[in-house]
Amino acid sequence: MTMTSATIPPGLLPEGLSDRLPPQAEASARLARRVLDTVATHGYERVMPPIAEFEETLVGRLKSMKAQDLVRAIDPVSQRSLALRPDMTAQVGRIAATRLAAAPRPLRLSYAGPVIRLRANQLRPERERFQVGAELIGSDSVAAAVEIVNVAIEALQAAGVTGITIDFTLPDLIDTLAAGPLPLAPQEIEAVRTELDAKDAGALTAISPAAAAYLPLIEATGPFHAAMERLEALSADLGGAIDSRIAGLRAIARPIGWDITLTLDPTERHGFEYQNWFGFSIFAEGFTGEIGRGGSYAIIRADGSEEPAMGFSLYPDPLIDAGFGGESPRRLFLPLHHDTARAAELRAEGWQTIAALTGQENGEILRCSHWLDGAEPRAY
Repeated sequence: MTMTSATIPPGLLPEGLSDRLPPQAEASARLARRVLDTVATHGYERVMPPIAEFEETLVGRLKSMKAQDLVRAIDPVSQRSLALRPDMTAQVGRIAATRLAAAPRPLRLSYAGPVIRLRANQLRPERERFQVGAELIGSDSVAAAVEIVNVAIEALQAAGVTGITIDFTLPDLIDTLAAGPLPLAPQEIEAVRTELDAKDAGALTAISPAAAAYLPLIEATGPFHAAMERLEALSADLGGAIDSRIAGLRAIARPIGWDITLTLDPTERHGFEYQNWFGFSIFAEGFTGEIGRGGSYAIIRADGSEEPAMGFSLYPDPLIDAGFGGESPRRLFLPLHHDTARAAELRAEGWQTIAALTGQENGEILRCSHWLDGAEPRAY
């Protein structure tokens, strides 16, 4: 049955959207602030793009980004198609290529805000997600990758996250190999990608003898150092064709702390639609699915030229649901006719005060742990 405005229950929200209530809403803001404060210490400055943009502007700024998963509407002023952002990286790219085109490079920007997608998936049933991250614009070098990966780890650790795993990938590796040392017919490339995604050696071999040459990439998956040895063996068989990629991965991994688990899946492409030579996913112990990802990409300037960039995005909603960012505030009940100057002093010391309005309120029911007795807080 189709619901009309008269039959929709009061307070019902669209599928995949939800409210954040106390204390989770405050925890969300606190966790975002910890991440933003951490990246700010590395020189990343905050930008705040709008929730919606013209569709062609939103999807045309990042190379290889597709007009998919967009919630669209018609702007009543311009009569042009608007899109609600499914990701904030493209907006940061637009800002860098237009409003901050003349700013010195490398340009370091950070951001936080909600994004909305047309459809959810089984791992993430929510369509609205909170995104916080940082972008380094003007370089996609190994040095830039080292900075981005380590800033992402530091930001998560500042938010209290432990048991972090970083999974490296090379998003354009198949295209690079297919165009050079391991040639594929155009119609075979997507089939090879699909079977590598599934890690199905039999199906990969069945495509063609040329496709069977990609079998070593299935073996080059798993714990980082063992997988890298297999990838190095493949490169040696190909005359060192991907030695530069391997050297880059080694350099990125080298400064990462011993307490971080490193893995490699060189052909992983889910979520890396616009990344090019390097990408990484972030996982945390106790959580299903990734909590962030990042990598290198290209921003399209107005004249069609490209600018390299590197960045990461975190999706902290699962962390917030698990209690990260949560704190138990000190709540102080203020009776009628309390000492307002003393109450102000206590707020400056970190207390949250709840002032009586009628004299009938109960501080304990209002979740206060203390009440102001003259000049001093007293525990209930």
